[in-house]
Amino acid sequence: MNIFLADEQDDPLSTDILCELAELVLTEEGFSDETEVSLFFVSDDIIAEYNERFMGRSGPTDVLAFPIEHLVPGVVPERRHNGPPISLGDVIIAPTYVRNNAQDRGSEFDDEVSLMVVHGLLHLLGYDHGDDAEAELMEGRERVLLAKVGKSRP
Repeated sequence: MNIFLADEQDDPLSTDILCELAELVLTEEGFSDETEVSLFFVSDDIIAEYNERFMGRSGPTDVLAFPIEHLVPGVVPERRHNGPPISLGDVIIAPTYVRNNAQDRGSEFDDEVSLMVVHGLLHLLGYDHGDDAEAELMEGRERVLLAKVGKSRP
């Protein structure tokens, strides 16, 4: 797996653990070592800019995902023999916003930021929560993947 991680904010993070989590998610979803994804950890101000520009919503949010292709959940695209790696896209997370959410919910920051990594990656893989059925499928997958690393969905 090629996990590009950029930590461009001041909240302390266990970036090695989050990279391992990303690799686990992609492996569990059936992707090969010839897969690449980017994880960006940014300030609330930066994610607010992206949220406004690309989602049309003002203010910061916890996670944004920008898939390169529209994928179907559970379906891995075929990589051509000797072709380039499968590039999935970018996940952008605002740890300070996530930390504040964790405090408001009475949950642990590490659990919340792990959920955001899984949630963002699942969006890249075609999962969504636009209706109850989609949300149930996505949340169920989040629970299964988080359980693999000893975490529960906050």
